[in-house]
Amino acid sequence: MTSQAKTSGHSYGAYAWIIVALLFPVALLNYLDRQMLAAMKQSMVSDIPSISDKEHWGVVLASFKWVYAILSPVGGYVADRYSRRHVIVLSLFVWSLVTFATGFVHTYDQLVWTRALMGISEAFYIPAALALITDFHVGRTRSTAVSVHQAGIYSGLILGGLTGFVAEDPMLGWRTAFYCCGVLGILYSVPLMLFLRNPARAAERAPTDPLAALRELLTNRNFLLLVVYFTLPAIAGWVVKDWMPDILREKFNLKQGKAGLVSMFVHPASIMGAAIGGLLADSWMKKANRGRIFVSAIGMAMFLPALFSVGNASSFSVAVMGLVVFGLGWGFFDCNNMPILCQLTRPQLRATGYGIMNLVSISCGGFSDWGFGFLRDRNVPLNLIFGAFALVAAVSIGVVLLIRPQPQTETESPV
Repeated sequence: MTSQAKTSGHSYGAYAWIIVALLFPVALLNYLDRQMLAAMKQSMVSDIPSISDKEHWGVVLASFKWVYAILSPVGGYVADRYSRRHVIVLSLFVWSLVTFATGFVHTYDQLVWTRALMGISEAFYIPAALALITDFHVGRTRSTAVSVHQAGIYSGLILGGLTGFVAEDPMLGWRTAFYCCGVLGILYSVPLMLFLRNPARAAERAPTDPLAALRELLTNRNFLLLVVYFTLPAIAGWVVKDWMPDILREKFNLKQGKAGLVSMFVHPASIMGAAIGGLLADSWMKKANRGRIFVSAIGMAMFLPALFSVGNASSFSVAVMGLVVFGLGWGFFDCNNMPILCQLTRPQLRATGYGIMNLVSISCGGFSDWGFGFLRDRNVPLNLIFGAFALVAAVSIGVVLLIRPQPQTETESPV
């Protein structure tokens, strides 16, 4: 094994998976802290009367996404230029502090501001974390490693769905959920700082001027196609994540806790989809340089029947089956985005590139959250809205198949 394949006395083969294990709880908390809001909506709206309608709630959801999106490229660039490790740990500590503070809000304006602050702190995590994982995982384990990290995200979404029961409990309530999650994140930032490491030669990365980095990325045709592809599914994806408990509660007359529980069925399916999609993509890459692209396109194809079923379901079981199929497809899609990016850009631009992808995707996700609330306040039918989502998914398949990565890059140095 070469010196490039060692860090801090560990071979990358061993320490690469320790990195994933260390980041799994961070990914869980990252999305748990986001998802609690959706599952506890009814309790929070009842306790904060100044949230008067669905459009207001859409603004609360969107305020996080718009700030998160704007700052994602900044977080990515800082992680590329300086230390991924320090960016990850500081992000966890700050967003956990904000999560704790959210338990003290009493007005609509205060909630919007805390969600915006959450967006500032969380914007720095995902680009840095995925870039760090792909620094250590080269080639044959890359999609699989990312899929394990994404399983942490889905686990956080599952736990977030269960917080509806916490909010309904008169002895606990929604504020307790924010207090507890905030404290957990603050405490975990200590061992994370002690054990997380950058790659052995990370400090030797040649710094890239911000304008030069942007120019290199934004003149890369394949990268621009990936940005579009990464963005289009988010239009439906964020509505499913943020609004599904409320949709199920209203459509099938469920209590808040049960609606949150059922809505999370999509996430175990995503874990399964990411596991299958990651292994399949790593295997397919041995035969074709576009293997990850093909696997991702298969996942996107699953969106079509899933979104149609969710939007047109007249029975509870059909809606649940639609969510499960959607989750499987999302897992195929989600575990391959950063690995595809690694085929299109230099290692020094991975976090910045993913930050730009987040900027565009989550900005659109914020508008979809607000727009969905706006449309539902005006009684636009769900089948019409989800039919439009299915059409967007169909367009996405064509976009990803246009990407043509250069042969190579699966065996590049992790630095």
